[in-house]
Amino acid sequence: MSKKSTQRIPEGQHGVIPHLIVKNGAAAIDFYKKAFGAEELVRMPGPDGKSVGHSHLRIAGGHVFLADEFPGGGCRAPTSIGGTSVSLHMYVEDVDKAFDRAVKAGAKVMMPLADMFWGDRFGKLADPYGHEWSLASHVEDVPPEEMKKRGEKAMAEMAKKPH
Repeated sequence: MSKKSTQRIPEGQHGVIPHLIVKNGAAAIDFYKKAFGAEELVRMPGPDGKSVGHSHLRIAGGHVFLADEFPGGGCRAPTSIGGTSVSLHMYVEDVDKAFDRAVKAGAKVMMPLADMFWGDRFGKLADPYGHEWSLASHVEDVPPEEMKKRGEKAMAEMAKKPH
């Protein structure tokens, strides 16, 4: 009897997969379904039988793992540590519609949508679980020299604003 070879990288899961740690994983999964149209592929209970030990979501064609925080195992949510240094970025067909959907689901606007110098319509949100998201639709192909000019102008304007 021959043994089937195990696939080292699961089908469709190439590249980096964010693994989000949250408080109240079940509610977070529901939020991501409402806000971003997430599809839940897997959910496994945590050691207490109630928390989310591991889940696998598909959002906009990409994969996201999610689990409840487990401080004893070194896994803590952004809300427990006072913020995050990571932002999740997602390109969508209609950023205005997607942004509005996320806000209606409970996300907070960190940076309103605007047309950016690099050719994207772009904005930033914070989800109720402490993670930051940027959403964009590419609306203009900007040649490198033009992007350089626009970028320099944008950075000069930004430098004038108080931090």
